[in-house]
This record gives sequence, C-alpha cells and structure tokens, in this order.
Amino acid sequence: MQENKMMIRELSAADYPRLMEIWESAVRRMHHFLAEEDFLYYKERVPTYFPYVKLYGEEKDGRVEGFLGVSDDNIEMLFVDAERRGQGIGRRLLSYAVEELGMRKVDVNEQNAQAVGFYEHMGFRTTARSERDGGGKNYPILHMQLSGE
Repeated sequence: MQENKMMIRELSAADYPRLMEIWESAVRRMHHFLAEEDFLYYKERVPTYFPYVKLYGEEKDGRVEGFLGVSDDNIEMLFVDAERRGQGIGRRLLSYAVEELGMRKVDVNEQNAQAVGFYEHMGFRTTARSERDGGGKNYPILHMQLSGE
C-alpha cells in the first residue's frame, strides 16, 4: 500500500461535509476580520454555492485536504485545511486550476493579506476593487487576473 499518495480529483456532493470542515478551519484561521454573525451567515450559504461550481480537491491517503471551485475562467473558491497550510496544497490546486482548467481570474478579500500575497506570488495582479463582497457585506474584494492576460 502506498503511503502519502496525493492526487487532485473532481469532487461530488458526497464530499460536501468534508469541504465544509475545510472551509470552516480555513476561514477561522485566515479571516480574522470577519464578524462572527457574518461567519455564520456564510457558513449557512457556502454549501448552496457548491452545486454551481466545478469542485476539485487534493486528497492525501483518501482524505481531502484542500479544495477549489471554478466557474467559467474564474476561481470562485480555494480553501486548505488550516492544519495543512504551508504544505503546497494551495499552490498545487491553483496550478491545476490555471494549467489544466484554464482559470485566469480570482476574487480575494482585500483584508486577507496572506491570500492576496499568495495570488500575487503566483502571478495574479489586481485589476479592480469592489467595496462590498458578493453578499453585499462591507468586505472589499480585489478582482485579480493572471499577469499578461
């Protein structure tokens, strides 16, 4: 039996409970700016978004450790289990989205400086800014696109 086998695969509704575990751990770790009532608001809504995006996850030994959701040429979500941060999962998922799926754009919470820095390091540049997020809440969003696109 192979140990530490990692792979990226398309996800299904059967994976949703694990995706919500990952989402919650990542948001709790990285979105310190998010008010608790807004966290609960999004926690209720995030699963309703899953059916509208193609979901892919990186699995290690049969357990999803991070995931991304894409639509058109946009990365709609990318989250890594808080306990697995810094192990290259986000980088591999983003590279897969760009190289295999042709994704060129991503929207990022401006207040999530680490995520903004990650996308900039991976070649994305801010092209526009929205004062409020997609839920109409007062969390500015940076619209980023691959450089040279």
